[in-house]
Amino acid sequence: MNTEHTCPLEGCGASENTKVGWSPQETTKKPVGLQHFESPTTTEDFLTMTEDRMVQINKELREAFKTIAEFPKSVTMFGSARLQPGTKYYEIARRLAGEFCKMGYGVVTGGGPGIMEAGNLGSNETCGSGIGFNIVLPFEQKANKNVTHGVDFEYFFTRKFTMNFTGEVYLCFPGGFGTMDEFFEILTLVQTKKVEKVPIILVGSEFWQPILDYSRDVLLGKFGTISAEDLELFQIMDDEDKIIEIVKNAPLRGEYYN
Repeated sequence: MNTEHTCPLEGCGASENTKVGWSPQETTKKPVGLQHFESPTTTEDFLTMTEDRMVQINKELREAFKTIAEFPKSVTMFGSARLQPGTKYYEIARRLAGEFCKMGYGVVTGGGPGIMEAGNLGSNETCGSGIGFNIVLPFEQKANKNVTHGVDFEYFFTRKFTMNFTGEVYLCFPGGFGTMDEFFEILTLVQTKKVEKVPIILVGSEFWQPILDYSRDVLLGKFGTISAEDLELFQIMDDEDKIIEIVKNAPLRGEYYN
């Protein structure tokens, strides 16, 4: 795991140079991915394994909360790791992130390449900060160089929990299964009132309009598995100025993830 990022808050470690990342002193066993056994595990083995995982889960949540605590308000940006510099949505994300940080927002991304890198780059080059919650994967993703406040996660669910924890606005750019997962999770949290209603903006009508069409025609129209008002919980937008205006006027979150 990358251990290059430092904890941004005083008192969160042995010293101000305490590294954010896995600490081998916490436990001798680091749970990574699935664990396989040649024979059925005993109750003792199972409890030991789960205890090791709980140590890692607690560490990831603790470090993420310490990181985000430095930023009173934030915008979270989701999107593909595969969109490269110079492409349309990479450059839009970079520009918007720069504008957001000038308004006093911390810009939170998944810390990797693509749209995540663009968000961190725009914020870092404009304001000198970039918040990146990176997931450790065997392929495709490592923390980008514009992350100044970062945490590496072994678990997707702890990463998603912290990215949905305090954001005033959520921007979803074109992406793959991971982006869809992130969009539908924050949408579900708002729909079920587990978090108060926050602006959810889908950037790029050419990409997101088919999702809206499917939701309206199939989920609502054919099967009735959502309500008509659920389609009002998010907006599809292309105009950068209008997106900036929504972020500018977004109220501060009055609660945290339940």
